[in-house]
Amino acid sequence: MRRPRAVPRPRQHTGNPAARVVALIPAHDEADRIAAAIAALRGQLRPPERIVVVADNCTDGTAEAARAAGATVLKSRDNRHRKAGALNQALDPLLAGLDPDDLVLVQDADTTLWPGFLASAAAAMDGTDSAVGAVGGIFYGEPGGGLLGALQRIEFHRYAREIARRNHRADVLTGTATLFRAATLREVRQARLDGLIGGGSSYYSLASLTEDDEITKAVRTLGYRTLSPPGCGVVTEVMTNLPALWHQRLRWQRGALENLRDYGWTPVTAPYLRRQAFMGLSVLFLALYLVFTGWMLARGRPRFSRFWLAVGLLFVLEKVVTARRAGWRCQLLAATLGIELAYDAFQHAVYLRALWDTLRRGEQQWRAT
Repeated sequence: MRRPRAVPRPRQHTGNPAARVVALIPAHDEADRIAAAIAALRGQLRPPERIVVVADNCTDGTAEAARAAGATVLKSRDNRHRKAGALNQALDPLLAGLDPDDLVLVQDADTTLWPGFLASAAAAMDGTDSAVGAVGGIFYGEPGGGLLGALQRIEFHRYAREIARRNHRADVLTGTATLFRAATLREVRQARLDGLIGGGSSYYSLASLTEDDEITKAVRTLGYRTLSPPGCGVVTEVMTNLPALWHQRLRWQRGALENLRDYGWTPVTAPYLRRQAFMGLSVLFLALYLVFTGWMLARGRPRFSRFWLAVGLLFVLEKVVTARRAGWRCQLLAATLGIELAYDAFQHAVYLRALWDTLRRGEQQWRAT
């Protein structure tokens, strides 16, 4: 990928209360979930004018279920580039009929939107001097999944809390649901064609394992802000077994690292690179803590000081408080501390594997989760 060059000024758009909203749902073998996704769109306080499902290499009844739910169905043609390829095929004819201020919602088929999502997202993009190019969802985990599902729900609630503390800035335009201005998508494609950013010659990059993370950096490189305002919540599936979670998180982490490698150090990527560095430090510190604790236990009865007990209790309290919105059961789980430390160690193992694969440029593998 050619090193991207930031555009110095954001484009300006005129707010348009009459802007149309078109929902685009890429789906691969989602016959059991697509109807719920479409029903949630129809139940929006500000429903979309059109719902289009892109049936991508489906072997089940996804297309039939989507039509029965009232959506328009497009079938991908000879697509070998998964979700990004399916979206690129659908966006070309779709954008041809839209005005610059019309809005395009891209959402996953296994996701349902909160009723106020589109109204909140459209309001965030309105205004005569708005520099907001896209609005991403705040994702929460669906019920179920046992202990692993609960750990993911805690993780997602903490991430939502972090977004709120950053004044609702979206660092990733999540693939679960993101609303774009039509003009912004056209500018992304043109910037790729002009060599300002890499990733091919269309809207979504075909070279990235995480197309949502990459397009976030593309939109922000063009000078736009990205937000996840209150009301833009979505409910998405959780992984119910460790192998599925491992492959999902490895794809996310490796995709993020490779996108940063391709974009290089820019004003846009600098905060992301710093967070990756802090992640590396947290891996190191947790490893040192576990080694030191094991060494102390191996030497016999450890000595505890009031100071370190107080520090430990504050750490547990922080875990419990930040899990509050996930429910009291999740708070009890957070209070055990040990289970979450094991989950953190799992995440660190994913990070180390992704870093190793990125450094040695190992073959990219994408697996459905």
